[in-house]
Amino acid sequence: MRFKAIFIDIDDTLLDYVPCCREAFFEALPPLPASPTRGGEGKTDDELFELFFEISGRLFSEAKHGLHTIAEVMELYPAEFIARSGLVPDPNEQERMTDIFKHAFRAAWGETHTLVPGAKETLDRLRAKGYRLFAASNSFGHLQRRRLDRAGILPLFEDTFISMDIGYDKPDIRFFEHALVQVNRSGETVLPEEVLMVGDSMTTDILGAQKAGLKTCFFNRRPEEKRNEQTADYEIYTITDLLAIL
Repeated sequence: MRFKAIFIDIDDTLLDYVPCCREAFFEALPPLPASPTRGGEGKTDDELFELFFEISGRLFSEAKHGLHTIAEVMELYPAEFIARSGLVPDPNEQERMTDIFKHAFRAAWGETHTLVPGAKETLDRLRAKGYRLFAASNSFGHLQRRRLDRAGILPLFEDTFISMDIGYDKPDIRFFEHALVQVNRSGETVLPEEVLMVGDSMTTDILGAQKAGLKTCFFNRRPEEKRNEQTADYEIYTITDLLAIL
């Protein structure tokens, strides 16, 4: 067996991020002030989601390059969304409504579990082949584990490595070093080069894992987009393509 353990990212690798984000956003939106068009600028609900998605996407992208921690992003994007949405014109009310929206979104996020096509079948077959499977994600541990459980795939993982449990975000090498220590505490010795990291982010998943000495598989969900010259050991276009490698 070429690899003894597989680390797999969660969002946009196993769980489909955009529909999950959209579902959680609209679940969290009702507690906010409502009007026929929502917001002082007359934004529709879909326009509000586009604004939210742009803000959160930009901040998470900045976090990949070390400008923020994931914990900071989790506080920044609700505040910026409320400030820019026009939903709460009174500045004195914005902090309170930010807190309401933040907690409502997190609670809703923990219930989202839309799988990427073929994800469960791929994990089932990898387990059947004898691979040790571990989830590796940047987020809140309790929310990610709940989502995996709701999707019916949590039992397929031997353990979950989540940044806000560990204290380091991918691509920090310490995230991967911590994960390797835990893997070796719970089973046979596994060397870094015997671990394959699978993920959709060249920066967060691939670069970080390479620095830690792991082998890498880039899940390229958007092949039409240009990217830098960084490469992974393997590249796949659907999650089921992983079965041709392993």
